[in-house]
Amino acid sequence: MAAPAGSLVAAVLAHSGRLDKEDLGTRIGRLSCRVEELKGEVCNMINKKYNEFLPSMQSAEELVSQVDGLSSNIDLLKAGIENEVQRDLNVAVAEFTELKQQLERDTLVLSVLKKLQEFDTAIKDYNTALLEKKYVAAAQQLEKARSSLKMLESRKGFELKILKALGTELTVQTQNMLYHLGEEWQKLAVWKLPSSKESSSLESAMHSELHLHTVPSEKKISGPPVASVLQAFAVLGELHTKLKIFGQLLLKYILKPLISYPSLQPFTEEQSNVLILRFKTGEPNLDHSSPMEVFYKIQLVFEALHKYLLNVPLEQPAEDKKERKVTLAELLGDMIWEELSDCLIQNCLVNSIPTNSSKLEQYIEVIKSTEEFEKALKNMQFLKGDTTDLLEYARNVNSHFANKKCQDVIVAARNLMTSEIHNTVKITPDSSVALPRLPGPAAGDHLKMDKTSKPLHNDTVNLEHETKLSQYTFSLPTCRISSSVEKLMELAYQTLLEATASTDQCCIQLFYSVRNIFQLFYDVVPTYHKENLQKLPQLAAIHHNNCMYIAHHLLTLGHQFRYRLTNILCDGAATFVDLVPGFRRLGMECFLAQMRVQKGEILERLSSARNFSNMDDEENYCAANKAIRQVLHQLKRLGKVWQDVLPVTVYCKAMGTLLNTALLEIVTRIIALEDISAEDADRLYSLCRTMVEEGPQVFTPLSEDDKNKKYQEEVPVYVQKWMTFKELMIILQANLQEIVDQWADGKGPLAAEFSAAEVKSLIRALFQNTERRAAALAKIK
Repeated sequence: MAAPAGSLVAAVLAHSGRLDKEDLGTRIGRLSCRVEELKGEVCNMINKKYNEFLPSMQSAEELVSQVDGLSSNIDLLKAGIENEVQRDLNVAVAEFTELKQQLERDTLVLSVLKKLQEFDTAIKDYNTALLEKKYVAAAQQLEKARSSLKMLESRKGFELKILKALGTELTVQTQNMLYHLGEEWQKLAVWKLPSSKESSSLESAMHSELHLHTVPSEKKISGPPVASVLQAFAVLGELHTKLKIFGQLLLKYILKPLISYPSLQPFTEEQSNVLILRFKTGEPNLDHSSPMEVFYKIQLVFEALHKYLLNVPLEQPAEDKKERKVTLAELLGDMIWEELSDCLIQNCLVNSIPTNSSKLEQYIEVIKSTEEFEKALKNMQFLKGDTTDLLEYARNVNSHFANKKCQDVIVAARNLMTSEIHNTVKITPDSSVALPRLPGPAAGDHLKMDKTSKPLHNDTVNLEHETKLSQYTFSLPTCRISSSVEKLMELAYQTLLEATASTDQCCIQLFYSVRNIFQLFYDVVPTYHKENLQKLPQLAAIHHNNCMYIAHHLLTLGHQFRYRLTNILCDGAATFVDLVPGFRRLGMECFLAQMRVQKGEILERLSSARNFSNMDDEENYCAANKAIRQVLHQLKRLGKVWQDVLPVTVYCKAMGTLLNTALLEIVTRIIALEDISAEDADRLYSLCRTMVEEGPQVFTPLSEDDKNKKYQEEVPVYVQKWMTFKELMIILQANLQEIVDQWADGKGPLAAEFSAAEVKSLIRALFQNTERRAAALAKIK
């Protein structure tokens, strides 16, 4: 569209600035003409568009009218369908649905009637077969009737009151059938057992009999054979129950007694249509029958049962049918073989395992007889082809021998460990311990060292020092150990000797069983005898010796057998040295614990001495004297229980330590006194003299009195504070000058035992404050 004239003029005026009037009028005229032209063009354009739009609008109006017509026709058609066609269609669908439901009901009724007919026919055929004693056919008809009834009961929404009656009838007939079969089974297999009051013994086993009633071949028609009765049981699913009861009776009254009682022998007796299986007894030669004898007796029983009872092919239920028929022997074997094989292993094969490796070769006969026994049972189909429980056990004899030997060793060792400790034997460097002699010399055999040690030849240069070690240098010192520990060590040597003659596997097991013996000792003895070891000083000393004795042997035990054991152990594993520190520590800890108890008692007794103060008081002096006497009595009592038990050096060190504890406590308490009168000093000296005179008497490690003198003379060696105690006695009786002389400017015997502060404290307590005392104190530095 063209812009308004006023606007154009204004724009021109704004752009051009000032214009004269003529130019302005001219331009306005031109612009007006141009505006008129634009108006004309716009009108023409509008007319052209209107002419083009008018036909389209007319055609659209025609289409709208046509649509309105079609809509009216559709409404009429829809009304017709709803009023006429839909009504007819609903009627047709209802008729079709009713006809379909009627067909389904008729089909169901027909199938139910058919099943009812099958049930009725099966029951009739069952009754006929039962009257004719055709038990298999009767049982099959009952199963057909049961199948028909299950089909009827499975139809949901179609319950008949008659089904309950049919179920009751089927149950009654089944029980009737089982009753007849039970009667027949009781006639075929009759057990005559001892009364329940009789205990399980050889006498009661003699009263057990099994009667199997057989039917001769020419009279099979007259009576039901075993197969018929058992197959009928199988069809009805009751054979497992009957056979399980029979199997348990067979195990309890026939098979297990044959295994348990060596003198029991089975025998069979055939009478008219009856096979009787009973027992007879012979003279018992051994406590346990050999596996060959047991296998033979059990095989006789199974052969008799297989001939007259177990060799029966069974009809399997429809759902359990297999390609081949299963025999009664196979079913019975599945039920009782596991229990029977366990009984044979535990009560027969276990007892036949040798207790000595030299008898292992004879066990081959047992393996052969076991193999033949299993083969015979498999031929009778009593065992499956892959069942080898007994044979696997028998063939693994080396492992069982090792296990049995190791178990026996551990049991014997534990019995020794839990026996009394106080039963002792004396061990000396010259005593010969009852240990097994090792066969032949070998490298590292220290038992032969004495024989291999020969004098050097004259032409050989002797590079050794002329001073020779004593033959007892590495020997265990004389002491007492428990007899049970000596036997324990003998058991260890004997077990290792047995290992040298065993197979590699057995050798390894026996070797580690010996290690287990010592590890068991380490754990059991301190726990089992804990209370006695804490309370009784003598047992603590014996236990100390036991541990040292074991540690002494462990040092060389592995080395002695190293080159006789299997190669696996010869490479450094055959050692017991690693156990030595533990045993030494075990013995020392126990004895040191007892030493701490004794030290505590000594200190407790000395605590009643009232600190050794005011000895001029008679009551205080008596208390101190009593304490001293009690300590000496305790030490002497300990000396008696430890005498001839502990090694001499250990005894002297122990008694010296305890006596030293008492002396140190006395010295400490006296030094701590601030005031000691002359009378106090005399009485303290008297008490100390008692200790010096009677103290050495506790050093009596040997039972012979004349041999103890040298140990009593060497008291300063074992009692650290002995000289200190004697110096204290000197101070209690000395004057100031004597004390200064004993000090000798810090070089005298007094200075070796006391510090300057301690000597000054004693001088201040003993002497009054005078110039002489001050001069003496000045010299003590």
